[in-house]
Amino acid sequence: MARAACSAGAADRPGVAALGAAALLVLAGCGFHLEGHTALPPQVSTPYLEVEDRQSDFVQSLERALIANGAQLAPEKTRASAVVTILKDNFKPRVLSVSNLNQPNEYELTYTVSFSVTAGDKELLPPQEISTTRSYSFDPRLLLAKGHEADILRQAMAQDLADRVMRQLARL
Repeated sequence: MARAACSAGAADRPGVAALGAAALLVLAGCGFHLEGHTALPPQVSTPYLEVEDRQSDFVQSLERALIANGAQLAPEKTRASAVVTILKDNFKPRVLSVSNLNQPNEYELTYTVSFSVTAGDKELLPPQEISTTRSYSFDPRLLLAKGHEADILRQAMAQDLADRVMRQLARL
């Protein structure tokens, strides 16, 4: 009996495959692209990242996004097709509300980045400032878990900002 069920499912596969292929053609025809993959123009195909802190969440996310989209990061400024200068990379938590015992109940996290792009002596993108804000509740009894939640939110915010920078670079 189990064999009959498998055989019936196998007979439906050509139809499913044809339907899947048709769906892919429709999506490709309307200009659909997978999220996270941005076609970069030639002038930013070999960028150099000029930053103070190469270990920040934002810089790490931006480097991964550039590589994932086909960029070859230049090891030095002189070998780069463009220089992406990170002027500001700032993460700031702020207490939003406190309990009757004057302990934080809720935090607001703000991640702000400022950047510019040049190619030689030509300014491709003047200084831009972008930011994102998130909030989360805090419970001192769950200190370790809430600290981990803040780290995850910071990394997600950095990734969001890196994606926004990538969209700006793709428009050059």
